Amino acid sequence: MEYVVVGNDQGILIPDLARFRSGPGRLKGLRCIHTHLHGEPLSQEDLTDLALLKLDLMLCLGINSKGISADLWYAHLLPKNNSGQPWTVEHVPDIGRLRFDFSAFIIDLEAELAKAGAGLGMDERERAVLVSVGKGARREAEESLDELKELARSSNLLVVDCIIQRRTGGDARFSLGKGKLSELAVRSLQAGANLLIFDGELSPAQVRVLTDHTEMKIIDRNQLILDIFARRAITREGKIQVELAQLRYLLPRLITKNTAMSRLTGGIGGRGPGETKLEINRRRVRERIVLLNKELKEIRRQRQERRKKRGNRGVPVISIVGYTNAGKSTLLNTFTRSHIRVDDRLFVTLDPTSRRLRLRDREVIITDTVGFIKDLPGDLLEAFAATLEELHEAELLVHVADMSNARLADQIESVDRTLNSLDLAEIPTILVLNKCDQLDEIQTARLAERLGGIPISAINPTTLSGLRKAMEDVIF
Repeated sequence: MEYVVVGNDQGILIPDLARFRSGPGRLKGLRCIHTHLHGEPLSQEDLTDLALLKLDLMLCLGINSKGISADLWYAHLLPKNNSGQPWTVEHVPDIGRLRFDFSAFIIDLEAELAKAGAGLGMDERERAVLVSVGKGARREAEESLDELKELARSSNLLVVDCIIQRRTGGDARFSLGKGKLSELAVRSLQAGANLLIFDGELSPAQVRVLTDHTEMKIIDRNQLILDIFARRAITREGKIQVELAQLRYLLPRLITKNTAMSRLTGGIGGRGPGETKLEINRRRVRERIVLLNKELKEIRRQRQERRKKRGNRGVPVISIVGYTNAGKSTLLNTFTRSHIRVDDRLFVTLDPTSRRLRLRDREVIITDTVGFIKDLPGDLLEAFAATLEELHEAELLVHVADMSNARLADQIESVDRTLNSLDLAEIPTILVLNKCDQLDEIQTARLAERLGGIPISAINPTTLSGLRKAMEDVIF
């Protein structure tokens, strides 16, 4: 079937192309051929449409003052190449000289684009492009993207490309400039990506606009974190908390059922305990939120009862806090000879774990808690309030930081800021600088002196004597 769209010399209104074929490595199977009346070549807008709409071809035919065809320009997208060019533009001075088997060319081009995915092996994971848009320094954006990449890895995603745009203005609807958006669309196509992850929070309107223009699934940093929590929640309490956070996130995005929302239904951002399908209406979501809050209230009451019994026995409580993947669970395992799951990934531990520990021949309770992260979503922090209430009963907080991390100071500040927001600043805190085995002695000593922390290696029990003594001095 063939479709013809008629415009005028000012422009062409291109209809919604969502129903045409799409997928990694696939073009639309559509060619846009139009005339230019003033001898001008393809415009930047033409090339942007070529990229965003994933057209097979963008062609303009020059018409002279006598109505006779003259110069011809055409452009098509390119597979990934060393030059980094997203497309190529060709000029033919006379249409009669055009010698080009375009159907055969498109078959070859799509085969090359498909190799972008096949070249990554038999990997079945979703392929993601990470996007950072902001006004800050590029170094900060790169560091933040490194963390976003670790979050993606924790959610079993394959990151195939990263894009950074520094901007001071522009159209807020797109989050990033339209020219950069076309580059993003092409690079995603070249890399065989099917998912865009923005390092920041997107409004529901921005998600809809970006989805409409790229025809890809769009999520933001908050939704990625929620997805990780949905994967890791094990206990009934953890599952309730994650579902509650997911519902609060999705509620403002349930205004209408559109293509942006339908793409969030499955896979990343659409899984978890109580996977809420997006056709559910807002009233039912609110009812579910009320029900979950009631269940969390009951859990909070039960926790208070347990803490009261523990307090009557006079057993001190020590809580381990810190940035995610800093080594909190490893420290608890080494202290108590436990076997809590540890992994070099973010947010391995969600549900609090308590063990008994002897200090100066007395028994204490030491608890591992969920790790913090920069800009932890407010809904998630609120949902985990019942779990984090345990921290208020602690006589001591052991703040574990990864001293080998380049963002050590920022991570310590993020944790301190979160603790302050939870009104925990008054509880005595010991700063523990973990992974000293990854630095030399001079670096370790300088960092310990500058930050006022105790250097340890959580995997080496012989390095914990100083920390144990400091804990005893505070508790007893």
